[in-house]
Amino acid sequence: MARLQAVLLSGGSGTRLWPLSREAYPKQFLPLAGEDSMLQATWRRVAPIAPSPPIVVANEEHRFLAAEQLRLVGVSDPAIVLEPVGRNTAPAIAAAALQAMAAGDEPLLLVLPSDHVVRDADAFCAAVQAASSAAEQGALVTFGIVPNAPETGFGYIHASDGEGVRKVLRFVEKPDTDTAQRYLDEGGYYWNSGMFLFRASRYLDELRKFRPDILEATTRAFESAKRDGDFVRLDKEAFAACPSDSIDYAVMEKTEVACVLPVDIGWNDVGSWSALWEVSEQDGEGNAHHGDVISVDSRDSYAYAQRLVALVGVDNLVVVETDDAVLVARKDRVQQVKDVVAKLKSDRRSQAALHREVHRPWGSYDSVDVGDGFQVKRIKVKPGARLSLQSHTRRAEHWIVVRGTARVTRDNDVFELFANQSTYIPIGAKHRLENPGTDMLELIEVQSGDYLGEDDIVRYDDVYGRAG
Repeated sequence: MARLQAVLLSGGSGTRLWPLSREAYPKQFLPLAGEDSMLQATWRRVAPIAPSPPIVVANEEHRFLAAEQLRLVGVSDPAIVLEPVGRNTAPAIAAAALQAMAAGDEPLLLVLPSDHVVRDADAFCAAVQAASSAAEQGALVTFGIVPNAPETGFGYIHASDGEGVRKVLRFVEKPDTDTAQRYLDEGGYYWNSGMFLFRASRYLDELRKFRPDILEATTRAFESAKRDGDFVRLDKEAFAACPSDSIDYAVMEKTEVACVLPVDIGWNDVGSWSALWEVSEQDGEGNAHHGDVISVDSRDSYAYAQRLVALVGVDNLVVVETDDAVLVARKDRVQQVKDVVAKLKSDRRSQAALHREVHRPWGSYDSVDVGDGFQVKRIKVKPGARLSLQSHTRRAEHWIVVRGTARVTRDNDVFELFANQSTYIPIGAKHRLENPGTDMLELIEVQSGDYLGEDDIVRYDDVYGRAG
């Protein structure tokens, strides 16, 4: 049997779970259905049958998030293929297939979205094993979810009669309620899970047959990629020129070798707050809570709280509270959260992309106060990490160490600061902050000046490959 190569697709932005999920920190990196993030849970689910580290396809901006989260669950030497721009799943999977075959191997690719919930991991692994023979023989196998309701939020797969892996008759767009009910009544229809199993070369052959433009552009981007440790940085110009299309439209709906294995594995794509409510533990009144929540005479509601949230006399609500935004929505209207994000983007508001605490490869910063001519941040620097050597043209900075050891470069001086010590970085000074210790460095930064935007930065040296 060919080697199984897991491919985790991690390029989504997760806007339907705003305000918790945002462009800079989308849902696959959040612990929404357990202690692990969804990316970590996806890897743990497949790890028992995967003999080698995963190939992860991620947005360039999320490269350090993906690498760090995989490291925390014991993954060493993953191949992280970085998309400079999003081009949907057909090119993403093509890039993963090229990476999988780069050493002359011919593996089976198990392609998994990294932001889904699967409750029955054993049944999932058994399904993969059951589908392997058909995939080795050249089928493009997808996993169809046995439906338990006339769901209108999913596409459907109509399968031929039979047992086990069977031929796909057609893919069906998201239906209305009456049509979805008819599918359930007739049988033979399954939810489209977006999970696939096939030989890497067979997928590329079928893509070449139906969308040679996608394969050619992706191949150019892969062959011109820059390789930096675990990262494979697809060439930006070549990949930007690639058409954007899903694997369903580009290949699966056209090929003669599409097959489906129906599965009942406790699957949920967690595509909305109501879906997250469904997979969460509920109390006797149907309420699901995360954080400090008090519920009085309320039913069938979901609440996510970072501070105390109280629900009184409400039914079928979603309440999500973060440190810079609050969402209140009827549970049957949560799909319209994407309209809120669109409005934030059109108004150029930062809450569309960033949380108040912004994560960086070296740690994070949290803007705790801002006013005319000043901003106060709480900064955390990981052990052994350092920021870029940089300067600012319009702001000065004061640093006060709260915990840990800070090594400071300021022009020609290099010195260390400890708890309760401080220093001043004048406008224009070349400076760098490092954590030489083994514990987290925490400090308060007070910025002052006539402009405090994050783009007022000149980088002279950066270990993370950032420019500007």
